[in-house]
Amino acid sequence: MRLRRTTLDENSCGAYPSCAILGAGGRTLPVDDTVVDRTPYEQTDLAPLHGTTFCRTLSREARMTVSALPVAHAFASHKGGTLQMDAMVECCAGLDVHQRTVVACVLSGRAGEKPRQQIRTFGTFTHELSALRDWLLSEGCTHVGMESTGVYWMPIYAILEGHFELIVGNAQHIKRVPGRKTDVKDAEWIADLVRHGLIAKSFVPDAGLRELRDLLRYRRKLVESRTGERNRLLKLLEQANIKLASVATDVFGVSGMLMLKQLVEGEATPTEMAQLAKARLRNKRAELEVALEGTVREHHRFILQMQIHRLEQLDADIAALEQRIDEKLEPYREQHERVRQIPGVDWLVAAVLIAELGVEMSVFESAGRLASWVGVCPGNYESAGKQKSARISKGNHYVKTALIEAAHAASRAKGTYLKEKFYRLKARRGYQRAIVAIAHKILVSAFHMLVTQDTYKELGAAYLDRIDQQRVAANLVRRLEQMGYEVEVRLKAA
Repeated sequence: MRLRRTTLDENSCGAYPSCAILGAGGRTLPVDDTVVDRTPYEQTDLAPLHGTTFCRTLSREARMTVSALPVAHAFASHKGGTLQMDAMVECCAGLDVHQRTVVACVLSGRAGEKPRQQIRTFGTFTHELSALRDWLLSEGCTHVGMESTGVYWMPIYAILEGHFELIVGNAQHIKRVPGRKTDVKDAEWIADLVRHGLIAKSFVPDAGLRELRDLLRYRRKLVESRTGERNRLLKLLEQANIKLASVATDVFGVSGMLMLKQLVEGEATPTEMAQLAKARLRNKRAELEVALEGTVREHHRFILQMQIHRLEQLDADIAALEQRIDEKLEPYREQHERVRQIPGVDWLVAAVLIAELGVEMSVFESAGRLASWVGVCPGNYESAGKQKSARISKGNHYVKTALIEAAHAASRAKGTYLKEKFYRLKARRGYQRAIVAIAHKILVSAFHMLVTQDTYKELGAAYLDRIDQQRVAANLVRRLEQMGYEVEVRLKAA
């Protein structure tokens, strides 16, 4: 049985798309277009066949309607010769969220019947959102769906949490048909999709993990601000022809900060400032004297003083944040310490993994789904039956960047499986692909460690050689023979 979907000509007006089923003998059966019409359960007339025609199977049609969202719980059923989508929720609501207003649409009614529809608009002040919650409770709503619109959904989620089954959907998955978008229609559309179980829930952790997320994400912003301020300070030194960065490895270390403060005061000579060097930098005092001789003007000293003050304040704020983060990690201390056993994963990376992923891995179902959600696995790009190279998806960039940082550290960890795997991949696929592959392996390891509550088992640098010993031996023999040697291979006596 085939499903044919036709649309009216572009010059026609006022009619919705319609569907038909071609049965045996070419007999045409009407199809209920539940996901487009404002009253989603009323039957529409067939459109003339002078418009654009799309031929889809039923499952393909449903996926096309919700922008490639897999239909997991919606089923088609015949009733009175009409094809309908079975309602999964008897009373639900869809929210179209904005900065100042929230448009709510409630659909209530038994499956197979036309639902009763109510639409109201609320403000976003706390007492108005509380009124929204009370109204939804009075109507008997059990499920509430909304788009993940910026940060505007977060206060609404916090007020409704614990009272309903909340569904935060990806906005790209539930777009409406272009040209028919209003706030009311968006709320109706979301409510209709929730009623039929066509919105996949986004992962929203509990309140404790959300607090930890906020702290870690703000720390990241402060570190980025500190990096920007450091770059501006280095640019100022170059303008004044102070070549400290050409001699000192870390301008912002103990020695460097002492010299910068002396530059602000403007009283010490280059020789005196070079004597402030500590540890191994004292071996470069002669070079420091030359590097610290520049043309520092009064406005340079003024700006430099402000930049040093900002850097010190940022360092203090980051230290205070890290202390608070460590306190919030206390309920997850065991999982945090376990994840840190993976090579390359330090205190910060483990904290990001716990905050962004949580400790209950059942929400991701498998390591492959988690890798896709984070964005450390390649996407699918098939065209004309040919599989082409595809870039990794965007995913969660907080987790992704932390994993890439851990992968760089793991690639330098001596005697580890991850380092050996990195260099083998680098030779074949290049540096960037190898780093992403190591990040993927770290994530998969963390997933299984959190699921099984087991420790990390280091395979060792020789693991890859052991699993394919004959192939490695043959390659080495061939290389030696190419160099002109005769090789005889015998197993070493135990």
